[in-house]
Amino acid sequence: MDFKKLGIIIEREYLNKVKKKSFLLTTFGVPILFAAMYAVMIFIMLRTEGDSKRIAVIDNSGIVMEKLENTKQLTFTQLSETDPEAVKNNLSDIDADILLYISPLDSATKSVTATTYADKPMGMETAEVIENRINDAVEAYRIDSYGIEGLDQILADVHSNIHLTSYTVDEKGKETISQSEVYMIISMLLAMGLYMFIAIFSGMVMSSVIEEKSSRVVEVLVSSVKSTELMFGKIIGVALVALTQFLLWIVLTVLIIGIIGGVVGMDKLTGGMDSSQMEQIQEMSTMGTGMGNTLDLQALTDTAAVAEGPTGMQAILGTLSSLNYTQIFVSFFLFFIFGYLLYASLFAAIGSAVENEADTQQLQIPVTIPLLIGFFVAFYAFRSPESSLVWWFSMIPFTSPIVMLARIPFGVATWELILSIGLLILTFVACAWVSAKIYKVGILMYGKKSTFKDLWKWLKES
Repeated sequence: MDFKKLGIIIEREYLNKVKKKSFLLTTFGVPILFAAMYAVMIFIMLRTEGDSKRIAVIDNSGIVMEKLENTKQLTFTQLSETDPEAVKNNLSDIDADILLYISPLDSATKSVTATTYADKPMGMETAEVIENRINDAVEAYRIDSYGIEGLDQILADVHSNIHLTSYTVDEKGKETISQSEVYMIISMLLAMGLYMFIAIFSGMVMSSVIEEKSSRVVEVLVSSVKSTELMFGKIIGVALVALTQFLLWIVLTVLIIGIIGGVVGMDKLTGGMDSSQMEQIQEMSTMGTGMGNTLDLQALTDTAAVAEGPTGMQAILGTLSSLNYTQIFVSFFLFFIFGYLLYASLFAAIGSAVENEADTQQLQIPVTIPLLIGFFVAFYAFRSPESSLVWWFSMIPFTSPIVMLARIPFGVATWELILSIGLLILTFVACAWVSAKIYKVGILMYGKKSTFKDLWKWLKES
């Protein structure tokens, strides 16, 4: 293989892709879109409040109305009327938005039924508040019916609401907080991100091959370079485009979110943590010699100063600070590179066997199914990352890039990573060899819709 010619092909493919308007639009538009969505969510969360509702109440039970306290959004007014039929069709006449009807108390079940009438459907939050207040009233009545002095206080005292705080203990005995929800979100992002990158950019390789074949440009190219050089140059060139776009997305997203944080206020983005807690987190995040070090969160526990341990944003930041980012970034890079190379080589072979993208459907199915299976197994990995099913799919080369990345936030032994990457590299080499043979013959075949039988024939002939 002539590496000089290979470099020329890579440069041509790279520049051809990055100069397109579609590349510039997606590269700069996607971070702005996500940042805009993030800003809108924050704005809605901080600024939007439900409209004030006026609720007329017909309480035939005699126990509920006293529990219906007014709030900023809800105002309760008791009516002397006992029949809802008389007023439910004319709520404006009684200056109400909602009519709440409480049935007479059932002495057998010690309960009531509740019905609302309104011109428009109620919001979920309004319905939830009303339901909670009615349930509180019924529970209070039932407690009083037992005639036991101080029973309500006894029940309040025995009621427990335990918050589970989880710590991971390493071989040296160091404890780090571990919140499974954080691991799950990171796992989902890694798996979905890699799936999208492999699918999008492998498809880009196939489209590029089909475009050059259908326009007969490939006939000119193979007269100057070997077909294998052309195939690998195209694959590597698109890989560099993917890495460029990925790095730009990271930089632009961080920059834009940083600007939003400066405008909105970091206290809004950190769950209301005070400055001393933020300083504690920042001090902890600078401990150690590198990003991959596991951080000691005892200081965070002391800062939280509650018996249940760190909760809320403290627990989230503590879990994030304990992640091995070096392992995550290196693993993502390796699995992306070799996972992409594996599928891109297969998609290049498919592209060489057809003259238009409409003919690729039949040939794509055996290649895309393993990718989809890996994506679905990755979702199962969030629940049980150490199960035998997930473990095996994290080793099978056609699914390991996605499934293994989904496992990494939960902790993966180094030997498992090495084995999985090693099998992926060996499979890529084998598939690239097969794809190169098919590509060599397929790019010069015209006038016939190729089948798997034809691919097998080309493989044997070359």
